[in-house]
Amino acid sequence: MHLTGRPVPSLGSPHTERPEVPMSRVIRAAVFQTAWTGDRESMIQVHEQAARDAAAQGAQVLCFQELFYGPYFCQVQDPAFYAYAERIPDGPVVRRFQALARELGIVLVLPMYEEEQPGVLYNTAAVIDADGSYLGKYRKTHIPQVKGFWEKFYFRPGNSGWPVFDTAAGRIGVYICYDRHFPEGWRALGLAGAEIVFNPSATSRGLSGYLWQLEQPAAAVANEYFVGAINRVGVEEYGDNDFYGTSYFVDPEARFAGEPASDKETELVVRDLDLAKLREVRDRWQFYRDRAPGAYGPLTAP
Repeated sequence: MHLTGRPVPSLGSPHTERPEVPMSRVIRAAVFQTAWTGDRESMIQVHEQAARDAAAQGAQVLCFQELFYGPYFCQVQDPAFYAYAERIPDGPVVRRFQALARELGIVLVLPMYEEEQPGVLYNTAAVIDADGSYLGKYRKTHIPQVKGFWEKFYFRPGNSGWPVFDTAAGRIGVYICYDRHFPEGWRALGLAGAEIVFNPSATSRGLSGYLWQLEQPAAAVANEYFVGAINRVGVEEYGDNDFYGTSYFVDPEARFAGEPASDKETELVVRDLDLAKLREVRDRWQFYRDRAPGAYGPLTAP
């Protein structure tokens, strides 16, 4: 019997259609750790130079440390430090770094002290796109009040939710310092489509060193995105906190992108992150598919 019609290719046939392998999508990202210089203007200048250095190395996005242009004044409770707060985006620091981002063509994440109105103050990160446009802000949600970290004296709990920003360097989220101890915000950023989450911090050797290379890699794995962790370095005149640096990038398989930074010295960390890794990992581990949000009510019950 002669059968007519189109032959069905075997599984091994070169004509079989197969899903495309995700193409590489590399973003060059940077974080900057530094010591307090002793005054606001010189601190700003140090960060301006870091942005220039990062751009010269081809970085497309750069995040600074928590409260980047000042000391970590939360080691004491002194209302004089309220003067470090300014409006976002209408204050002078944001405007200054908008111009710099536009000049260099780099996305900037600026962790700052924000004044919404007199007496209403937040620990905030402003996000500036590579064309200098202001994209929005994240306000730190979880505010500590423990020895050496008297933050409730300075900040209201954030009310911004967990925004993710579409930037020239991909979809960027921010989670600030003490926030990292709370898994809910990490997950919210993943659900909103974050590809890279920056965690600018000011954390000290005696308190959190044993957690520093545990929590952020675990969050990167659980939520399947890249994390950039930034910490200060050195001891400042306002207290005994020894900020231990060791800033780093980690991928969604908990692999560090290169070595963490020094635990004592100022350092600019520039790393290539292949965002195609996100689809690869999410295809392997179906964490988002297998969530059970209907069972999570007790987590948010009063």
